[in-house]
Amino acid sequence: MKKIKNMKFTGIRCRMKKRGQKIGILVFFSFFLLSVEAQEIYDLKRVLAVGLEHNYDIRIVRNEQQIADNNVTRGNAGMLPNLDVQAGYNGSITNIGQKMADQTEVHYSSIFNQGATLGLNLNWTVFDGFSMQTNYARLKELQKMGEISVRLAIEDLISTLASGYYTYVRQNLRLNNLKYAVSLSRERLRIVEARYNMGSMSRLDLQQARVDFNADSSSLIKQYEVVQTSAITLNQIMALEDVSQKLYVSDTTIVADKGLEETSLWKNTLETNSNLLLSQKNKMLSELDLKALQSRNYPYLRLNAAYGYSLNAYDTKNSSVERQNNRGFTYGFTLGYALFDGMNRKREQKNANIAIQNREWEYKQLELALKANLSAMWMAYRNNIELTNLEAENLEAARENYEIAMERYRLGELSGIELREAQNSLLEAGERLFQAQLDTKLCEISLLQISGRITDYLD
Repeated sequence: MKKIKNMKFTGIRCRMKKRGQKIGILVFFSFFLLSVEAQEIYDLKRVLAVGLEHNYDIRIVRNEQQIADNNVTRGNAGMLPNLDVQAGYNGSITNIGQKMADQTEVHYSSIFNQGATLGLNLNWTVFDGFSMQTNYARLKELQKMGEISVRLAIEDLISTLASGYYTYVRQNLRLNNLKYAVSLSRERLRIVEARYNMGSMSRLDLQQARVDFNADSSSLIKQYEVVQTSAITLNQIMALEDVSQKLYVSDTTIVADKGLEETSLWKNTLETNSNLLLSQKNKMLSELDLKALQSRNYPYLRLNAAYGYSLNAYDTKNSSVERQNNRGFTYGFTLGYALFDGMNRKREQKNANIAIQNREWEYKQLELALKANLSAMWMAYRNNIELTNLEAENLEAARENYEIAMERYRLGELSGIELREAQNSLLEAGERLFQAQLDTKLCEISLLQISGRITDYLD
């Protein structure tokens, strides 16, 4: 009877223990979920948004663009008149000695004379051979070049951030792969220790299993450092204050866009590539430089006008006039033409034409280089897609091979060395697949950057 009571009490205690375990698990997961929610999860769009907002290079280039915007004025081009107001004062203290015709001498000492002026001066170049209009057009082109430069800086940053983000995802995938390797080695070590204690395995097998486990653990420890270094690099590009903070990313795999078309990419390159657009603007600036030089072939016309007031006060010791003031309006114009300047005008215009031709050849050279880069990157992109598909099949085969090997190892039909080879094959297949996925994504990023479509990642 006492035994039955003890059995009932033991059953109740077991149920209470299980219930306590369930409550503990629920509490643990509740705290886990709260900690995950407290951490900010980053995806690619979030990384790009933070980087574009805080990156210092983008801030600098945007300020430079604002300077270019401020410079686009007619006054900066010289199309508006200049109006100055001037005021002046002068005084003199002199000693005068005079000898008259009748040989008499007169001396004046400390004669104090004063003068003051106030005036408005207007100068206006009315016509200078269209040089002012050319300067205004040049300022507008520089403004557009500034906009393209901002776009180019944004595209470079997006490319860098996207590459850094997916590299960080790749390192996390490798970290998980090494964790899996450690778990496999730990299971193997557990089996060997159990068999060694039973006397069915030698100490050599046990030591080899420990060596392999420690080797995998060492690789895992090093990978933690690699992951943190990758996170620091990405934080620095985003210009975060705490560059050492841990990043939590939402992507657990790397998926590339396999729907890109080479013809469409090249068409977009010719239309929207920022470097090509800048090259076009450089050619236009060279053409405007030629127009500015050609403006010297025309005469120039300048207007001037002034209104002034002057007051002079004289010492009456040597003058019958005590005070005198003048005020009045003056005006005029200047019409001129450079007849000869040592043949410099002709030489400079000839050099300007050569510069335009150089800009054309630079554009062609850049276009050819972009075509070559796009072709090479397209080939790598297609090859990496095929390689990704192949490595995905290899991973499935390696996983099935390891499961078979592990089952045979548990039955004692397979040696530890053979199991280790199957394990390494599985891990290496996973590494090759992750690297092929990353390489495909990096090719995609490069193709979109060349074609001017890298901003698609912001949509």
